Amino acid sequence: MKSTFSDIGLRLAGPSGIQELMDDCGAALTTHPDMRMLGGGQPAAIPPVQQLWRERMREMLDDGSIDRTLLNYDPPGGNPLFREAFAAFLQRECSWNVASENIAVMPSSQSAFFLLFNLLAGDTAGKKRRILFPLLPDYIGYANQALTAGQFTACLPRIVETAAHEIKYHVDFDRLRITPDIAAMCVSCPTNPTGNVLTLNEFDSLHAICDAHGIPLIIDNAYGHPFPGVIHNGFQPQWQPGMIFSISMSKVGLPGVRTAMIVADAPIVKALSNMNAIVSLANGNLGQALLLPLLKDDTLIQLGPQVIRPFYRERSDFAKSVIANALGEKVPWALHAQEGAFFLWLWINGLPIPAAELYRRLKERKVLVIPGHYFAFGLDEPWQHPHECLRLTYSQPEHIVREGLEIIAEEIAKLF
Repeated sequence: MKSTFSDIGLRLAGPSGIQELMDDCGAALTTHPDMRMLGGGQPAAIPPVQQLWRERMREMLDDGSIDRTLLNYDPPGGNPLFREAFAAFLQRECSWNVASENIAVMPSSQSAFFLLFNLLAGDTAGKKRRILFPLLPDYIGYANQALTAGQFTACLPRIVETAAHEIKYHVDFDRLRITPDIAAMCVSCPTNPTGNVLTLNEFDSLHAICDAHGIPLIIDNAYGHPFPGVIHNGFQPQWQPGMIFSISMSKVGLPGVRTAMIVADAPIVKALSNMNAIVSLANGNLGQALLLPLLKDDTLIQLGPQVIRPFYRERSDFAKSVIANALGEKVPWALHAQEGAFFLWLWINGLPIPAAELYRRLKERKVLVIPGHYFAFGLDEPWQHPHECLRLTYSQPEHIVREGLEIIAEEIAKLF
């Protein structure tokens, strides 16, 4: 029988960057264990972090709470006790004026953003409403989440050279335009893929613009504040009414539990909860159960600055030194300033082939990367710059990172 998919079905079932990334990750972990995984965003295996979650699982087995966790459905907005504890955690540790009605637990930030983007934007009373991304490149996982054509729009960055072989992207406020069809702005911070962190002035200015136009500013904190806190300059954005913040459990070593928390005004939280009942019925319980007792002390807030952030800072410096030694002055290269997250963002100025072709050549040499064009979406005109860029992760063991980066440098050098 020939299958005929709907328009929405075709949008969601067709090829996408995030699908290619996850297929590559899955294959590398199963059928190609010799693949050097420099492409995904999977967190590193940090022994103290893994030990923490093992201890929590033992406690759940010993006190019997594992039974309730596995045998019961929670409300679609999250376990009420967890929501209360998470709100109290944010009040105490971040000085955010929130209550449990400002917290929605979702089955991953990926699914939360899918629901948010289609709650706020799309066909609305005969008009098209759009999500504006004020600072490209941004997260690959957003790119294919719109259910209607033209639902996303984006603004190109200012590219500033900050040091030899180093750049930083800034919001270009001269380009930024809020037209009546803009329903919300969204930015990840630290940004996936570049590790860029908004300056305080950029954050305040974006919030002021959104506030003036009565639209939400959505901040994806998957790598940032309050945990795992992989922000090297100490930036701690403050939630305020009208904003929407996403906080993920993935980067504290729990990507497998697929749990995230949305902090937003109560009507947004209620809408997301209702939507989650339709698409997911309920959330997974395990992530909430693992985290709950840790919200009542300073374990989580110390885990980032004392364990997770130093680990990635060291890995970042190591990876940067490897790529700098391997590329030297042979080719015109630059890395984005290392401000947070788990990635190197490598720009080869004037790369003779598209980054997508370089990705294919590297894959043949057992190195997985992500070509930069997947992180540039919502544009009306072509943008050459991301076709000269690669996202590289350094969360794998050091010998894999070194081997992979040196092979990447070899392949690039052949082109010049």
